[in-house]
Amino acid sequence: MILMNGIENASVLMSHAIERMTSDPEIKRQMALIRRIDSFQQQTVNWLNPANQTIIETTLGYEQVAVDLTANLAKNEPDPYVKQTLDFALIEDFDHLYRYSCLYDYLEGGDYESIVQGKTEVKPGRPTSVEHRHPDDTMRKHYNKDTADIKTKMNYLTIVAGEQQTELFYKSHGFMYSDELARQLYSEIADVEEQHVTQYGLLGDPKETMLEKSALMQLCEAYIYYSCAQTETDSRIRGIWESFAKMEISHFNACANLIEKYEGRDIRDIVKADIIEPLVVFEPNKDYVNRVIEEQLDLSPHKMEYRRFKDIADQWSSIKFQWKMNRAGVPSEEVVSKAKSELAQRDQAEKIKQFKNEVTRRTEDLMAGRPSPM
Repeated sequence: MILMNGIENASVLMSHAIERMTSDPEIKRQMALIRRIDSFQQQTVNWLNPANQTIIETTLGYEQVAVDLTANLAKNEPDPYVKQTLDFALIEDFDHLYRYSCLYDYLEGGDYESIVQGKTEVKPGRPTSVEHRHPDDTMRKHYNKDTADIKTKMNYLTIVAGEQQTELFYKSHGFMYSDELARQLYSEIADVEEQHVTQYGLLGDPKETMLEKSALMQLCEAYIYYSCAQTETDSRIRGIWESFAKMEISHFNACANLIEKYEGRDIRDIVKADIIEPLVVFEPNKDYVNRVIEEQLDLSPHKMEYRRFKDIADQWSSIKFQWKMNRAGVPSEEVVSKAKSELAQRDQAEKIKQFKNEVTRRTEDLMAGRPSPM
């Protein structure tokens, strides 16, 4: 439900953007028709969520989706650079799940296991406090639309939709808390989610036409709805996924017809595949996530590549940026101290402590004018 709400929202937002950049009345009408149906679908999906769920409980669900979805996409991503970008952000969303679990315990005395149900671990990843980066360091290389695998394009659209939904949810709900720490934590993590949306969005090829992007978005909706239907255990909900998948296929065909009429291209020359494999599946990913944390905790982006933190030059713009972001206090660190001891103690894992200390030591040296040894 969370994933499909994000996919539908992304489709509607993309359609609105396209209508503002085209003058052809037929394209506008087609976009308006498809957009209205997608809007109906989005409301149906979002209204399936339980009404007695609190904001923080929904938030934990969002972050669990982010972790398990990103892990699934990364494991099945054919493009090495796109896979690396997915892995990089994966362990940041993993950390967000931990910080919000601490907030859940502090605010409501809630048990995070009632949400994650043992399928996703709750412990620190790359600390949120070191995730703040200068906008220059959110720049990414894009795939080539003519050579990229259709699975890469589907993964791209899926992850952008998911992260965009998360950013917007935090920015539209964080202010609803009267507790100052809760407000600050939502604000801090929302800023990181904006970075994620930026980096993921830049992976797409800007040379794709508006109609091409629209067709791929509709194909992605059909693909993900179909994926959901294959593992859905509730027959009522499965019926919704199957019905909406059929609708999205008709939307895809409508976009394909527009491409043929206005661009003289066959949609098969764009998709270049008869099937999209594998399907997107929500499944336990503990071993995969732990391996990524072990191998990539200290990676940092610089000049559109990923490097070890110790290998990045002192001129890296994100060092000073992080210092400015954190010098007035770090909500994602403070919230840990508010949680029960068993949960808070997880932030003392040796590898996590070492990395935070390394970042702190180097930042203090640079801000004091002491160059770090290379």
